[in-house]
Amino acid sequence: MSDVAKVAGVSVTTVSHVINRTRVVSEATERAVMAAVAECGYVPEHTARSLRHVGARTIGVAMSAISNVYFGEVVQAIEGEAAAHGFTMLLADTHDRPTDEIRVVANFLERGVEAVILAPASDGREAIAQAARAGVPLTLVDRLVPQAAVDQVGTENVGPMRELVSHLADAGHRRIGMVSGLPGVVTTEERVAGYRQALRSKGIRASSDLIRSGNSDVAGGRAALLELLDLPKPPTAVVVANNLMTIGALQGARERGLRIPEDLALVSFDDFPWADVFHPRLTAMAQPTELLGREAVRMVLARLADPQLPPRRVVMPPTLKHRDSCGCAYGSLDPTAIPADRASAATSSST
Repeated sequence: MSDVAKVAGVSVTTVSHVINRTRVVSEATERAVMAAVAECGYVPEHTARSLRHVGARTIGVAMSAISNVYFGEVVQAIEGEAAAHGFTMLLADTHDRPTDEIRVVANFLERGVEAVILAPASDGREAIAQAARAGVPLTLVDRLVPQAAVDQVGTENVGPMRELVSHLADAGHRRIGMVSGLPGVVTTEERVAGYRQALRSKGIRASSDLIRSGNSDVAGGRAALLELLDLPKPPTAVVVANNLMTIGALQGARERGLRIPEDLALVSFDDFPWADVFHPRLTAMAQPTELLGREAVRMVLARLADPQLPPRRVVMPPTLKHRDSCGCAYGSLDPTAIPADRASAATSSST
């Protein structure tokens, strides 16, 4: 702990307060301490020492927004695959904060887990370094980090988002808005890139005004859609970059009295178990959640069996669930399927 204090430039008492959460400190101090924890490879030794024996055959799983049905499905698959091979799962929420991520991984290591599965809050470098110093395999899931030399499994984002946006363009839309996810997260950047690529390929000028961050949650999705609707030339179609923001966007559309898809076409990158019973049924890009979770565990097992294996990176394609909220005829990309009044409005408002 004294080493951590020296690196962070704080007192040992402050380090203790940050690690044990016994006193509130500034965000900057917390970041400095947790970065030092990662740099020093510090693993707290306190009452949890007595729990070390439960670490055998345990995989630590760290993700954000565990209440999100997407991550819930991934976790369920991880637990099922792990149990099938005699492992139990220790689950923690990182709240998409790098400092919490470092704390969670340190706690996992303290409890003697055999491996860690992590959906990183940013680039995950500190967490990866922590696990490497402890000699514990770490696998990234959902959010891939190209420069990280660890096992990774996630969903393809750029191409499928390009497909979603092209779908709307082929239906006659020229003002296509986007509700993007949490800034600084690789999946957000990739989906924005796919959105921009699709517009370019269709000869549509990309406007930064038509991209609004929804911060990957319901409230942010609602606020972002309302901002798009308040533009002098609002979009006639919107693509939303995850499921929680889609719920918020639907709330915002209802508040404004808009009918989907008659007044506003809307598609989502993320499917819901109940998307097929929405009215209208939601057109969405469904991620292979079960396959992601199971593959993450298989990577862990392979790494435990042979630590010298070269790192693997697996990218899985999602599946377009073509339903009704996009406004075109089911099973068709025919631009004539869009109602004539909305098609003419989309053309007149294009820039």
